[in-house]
Amino acid sequence: MKIITGGVTAAKGFQAAAAAAGIKYKDRTDMALIVSEVPAVSAGTFTRNVVKAAPVLWDKQAVEQEKYAQAVVINAGIANACTGAEGMKYCKETAQTVEHVMAIPAQQVLVASTGVIGMQLPMEKLVSGIEAMAPKLSSAIESGHEAACAIMTTDTKSKETAVVFEVEGKTVTVGGMCKGSGMIHPNMCTMLGFVTTDLAISKELLSEALQEDVTDTYNMVSVDGDTSTNDTVLLLANGMAGNTEITKKDENYQKFVEALHLVNTTLAKKMAGDGEGATALFEAKVIHALNKEDARTLAKSVICSSLTKAAIFGHDANWGRVLCALGYSGAEFDPEHIELFFESKSGRIQIYKDGIASDYSEEEATKILSEEEVTVLVDMKMGEAEAAAWGCDLTYDYVKINADYRS
Repeated sequence: MKIITGGVTAAKGFQAAAAAAGIKYKDRTDMALIVSEVPAVSAGTFTRNVVKAAPVLWDKQAVEQEKYAQAVVINAGIANACTGAEGMKYCKETAQTVEHVMAIPAQQVLVASTGVIGMQLPMEKLVSGIEAMAPKLSSAIESGHEAACAIMTTDTKSKETAVVFEVEGKTVTVGGMCKGSGMIHPNMCTMLGFVTTDLAISKELLSEALQEDVTDTYNMVSVDGDTSTNDTVLLLANGMAGNTEITKKDENYQKFVEALHLVNTTLAKKMAGDGEGATALFEAKVIHALNKEDARTLAKSVICSSLTKAAIFGHDANWGRVLCALGYSGAEFDPEHIELFFESKSGRIQIYKDGIASDYSEEEATKILSEEEVTVLVDMKMGEAEAAAWGCDLTYDYVKINADYRS
């Protein structure tokens, strides 16, 4: 398995384009289009927020009722959430526009929106955006990158990745892009994500692979504890790699699962590291936990702790905040028998062992915590389970960004 340059257009048969439709932003692209040359089997995961945006409802129905999808239209700036019957009408009009312009059946068109809640979409701008993007569709890496840039809101950088592996001597690619910076919290899912593959696989196994993988990837991310109304991850597989269709959980299925996990993990970490106002990616890794559920619970509790996030921002080795977050997580453990470490590319330092602080250098700890990627390692000494969660530091800029979000 090999990581390659690219994103949603890396897999054979996928094209993308972007356009500046002027939906909210006046000086940048704000629409993206992803198209498969042939119909692709689809899978999706969606927000568990009771308040669901119209695109979530549209896509959920399409993924569940239709075997294939062939196009995805995404806009940034306006979320099309809490927009009533008009919001669903906009989804239908968007799909019908793609059908009119590109002869792709409307029921095979998925839609996604991100941005301000409660505003109505300017449909004439969306229609113009689709008409502008259709002739620009390309499988070039640059086109995928332009699409990844177009879906950003408060993100400071685009997020994309791709990997290749072999099945029956055929080269298979899995690529993806996502956006997410604020209103990010684990609850399936916490962002907009789009993953494409040229693997031939049944819809049932594609869906199962995605559903299982989000538990240890996107659902292990939190920036601010808020679960969005629009959270969506869509996965399309068009079979153009030419392998025999995977219909059982054999060795080839496991290869795909590993590739999907690598793509989703990479995108999840990129999202966490680009949290609103963030200066550092903050990882909590729990090892030797009693079971997998406890490992996940403990890791998420640490990266969700506002006090711990603030300590990371201040490069302060305040291990008491980490221990406190572990203690209220709900998982049972003996604090007299665990160990805590801080790690980064500047080194590793033990800060707590068996109920008391270790004899460590504050200066060295500060150096380790001053890097752009920081990990707190928690050794529970109880079993063999482990899990990792990803967040970011809590900064002054987070408040500034969200205080002015609508303006």
